[in-house]
Order: sequence, then structure tokens, then C-alpha cells
Amino acid sequence: MPWLELSLTVRSEQQPRVEEALDDLGALSITLQDADAETPDEQAIFEPGVGELPLWPTITLNALFDADTDRRGLSEALGDLLPWLEPDHMQFRDVADEDWERAWMDQFKPMAFGRRLWIYPWNIEPPADEDIVVVRLDPGLAFGSGTHPTTALCLAWLDSLDLKGKSIIDFGCGSGILAIAALKLGAASAVGVDNDPQALTASADNAERNEVADRLALFLPEDLMIEAAPAHPGASPADVFIANILAGPLGELAPTFAAAAKPGAPFAISGILHGQEDELLQRYGEWFDELRVDTQEDWVRISGRRR
Repeated sequence: MPWLELSLTVRSEQQPRVEEALDDLGALSITLQDADAETPDEQAIFEPGVGELPLWPTITLNALFDADTDRRGLSEALGDLLPWLEPDHMQFRDVADEDWERAWMDQFKPMAFGRRLWIYPWNIEPPADEDIVVVRLDPGLAFGSGTHPTTALCLAWLDSLDLKGKSIIDFGCGSGILAIAALKLGAASAVGVDNDPQALTASADNAERNEVADRLALFLPEDLMIEAAPAHPGASPADVFIANILAGPLGELAPTFAAAAKPGAPFAISGILHGQEDELLQRYGEWFDELRVDTQEDWVRISGRRR
């Protein structure tokens, strides 16, 4: 069935009252997102602690209502409950009922990255070709299908390396696409790290689908200890390091990433918008050499080698 979506952008301190008002008016679901997402002002929120509810400074709330809900009546009722809310802060749109999995499958086609690497949706059979490396993918609930420029930049970089027998750490693994691609390209072992348990589930499922699950270890950040003499497999500094997250946490986690890469290890970071790279180049220059910048659309990849 179709739906009516109402979007409101408010300050973080206004969010509880707005969410309460939407709930009182019969919203079927309410989702929150960073109003500055995919801009230089985007802010990452790490896995919150128990009892914490971190929010962005400016928030967009998207509320779903039955399709036959009266828009004017809903606007007037919100005006009564939230007198400070300006009418032009409300945006309505019709949301069609779709088979979301089918829509994704129709949109996701085989894609090539670099010289050898191909990403295939799990429901399309790749050709029998010894000259290509194929990753079969179902992103599930996690980010990472190769369609986003940051993922594409990272996949092309992995394809350019000689990974035979190497170990790799993929920080912010999402669907597991980068770690799995590295394993299919010849890496001996991989560690995937993500603060979202759903991402670890999706990564594990995709690793099984690609028959590399026995070589992929998955961790929440707090569960992974990088040590010279690891207490468990996958905890030692890696031969290759890659992280595809956001510029803010990339800056904050630079010392952690440096500790996770062996001396001489190639590394790459992405999730960086054009204009954010200069600060990161300066930050990573403390531990990494041969720094270079590559771009795709408005997104940036920084790569180099651990000193």
C-alpha cells in the first residue's frame, strides 16, 4: 500500500517534542537522520554507550502516515502542538509501496573495478572466466554494494595490489565487500570491523556466499585488540589496511589505524568529501608516507604506505 511521508528538519533540542507530536498524531513510523548528511558538515555517530542517545545538531525526522491522511489537517494539528514550527519546514511526499528487495535487485547490475575484479548480485550467475575475480554480494542491511563512489574507489585500489598471501584489516566493513574482495584477490586472511552488529551479520552471510568465511574474522571495535603478539587470530597488525567510513572518525582514529598496519603496509582511507582531504593528509602524514589523493565524483580516497 502507498504511504504519506512528512519530513521535518529541526534542531536537536526540539527533536523529543516533535517526535512526541508526530506520535500523538498517528505516525506509523518515525526515522531520524543527519540533516547535513553527504555534505562537509556531516557528522558520524559512533556506537552509543548504554543509556546514551547521541544526536546530530540538526535532524531530519521522516514520519510515515496512511496515504489518505489529510495533509492540511495534519499541518494544522502540528501547528497547534508546535506553534513555533513554520509551515515551510514541513515537506510532504507520496511513497509508493514497493518490493524493496526486488527494486534493489533490478538496480544492482554486475560492475567491474580495476583490471580483474567484478561485483555480481547473488542472483546473477557470472561467466566461467579464469581472468576475472568475482564477488557475489547481497548487501542486506549494511552499506556497501560497490555503487557508491567511496566503495568503488576502495575496490579499484584493492585490485591494483598484489594481495597474494597477505593479511588485511577492513575497518567499517559494512557488507564485507572490501574484505571479501581482498580474499578473492588472493589475501590469506582478513579482519572486518564495524560498530553495527547488522553489518557483521551481512558480512558473515556474504563471506559464506563467497566461500571465504573460514578466512574472515569479524569484530566490533571494542572487541578487537591490535597487539604485536595477538591473543587471538586476526589481532596482529596487517599487511594491508583499508577503512571506508567518514572524515571525522578517520581523523580521530588515525593512531589506531597506524597501529593496525605493519611497517611498509599499503593503506587506503575513503568516505571523504572533496575539501576534507587536506586536514587528513596532514594528520596521516605523521605515520604514513607516499600519500596520494584520488577522486571519483565528489568523493576522495587517500592512500599511502605505513612508515
